Amino acid sequence: MDIPKNKKIILFDGICNLCNDVVLKVIKYDKKNIFLFSSLQSKIGKEITDHLGIDISKIDSIILYEPGVSYDIKSTAALKILQDFSGIWNLFSILLLLPEGFRNLIYDYIAKNRYKWFGKKEKCMIPTPELKEKFLD
Repeated sequence: MDIPKNKKIILFDGICNLCNDVVLKVIKYDKKNIFLFSSLQSKIGKEITDHLGIDISKIDSIILYEPGVSYDIKSTAALKILQDFSGIWNLFSILLLLPEGFRNLIYDYIAKNRYKWFGKKEKCMIPTPELKEKFLD
């Protein structure tokens, strides 16, 4: 697995419309060029989750992976991503002070309903040529 050590990898549900919209927003606000992306369904996504010992049939949420450092899932991953943005986005990191179990109740409720509320694609998003360098797949 050839993953840059100086980047943070965001693994996401590639067929989820909400997830794809969030990825595009992260790309827009990633002014420091910190993040790379891979869908959970991709070959590299599966290699990373296998390496981390994550069973995506049980955890099909966002995963923030910092190679050689750590990984986070669910609400913690989402809030840690926002910490790397400037402005108002950074203020959301105060939510990390709330108990993780409480935060994940809200996260899980949204995740459970994401296909119903936002729909899903038949297959993973194919990045445009301009965005291709941001994706590992």
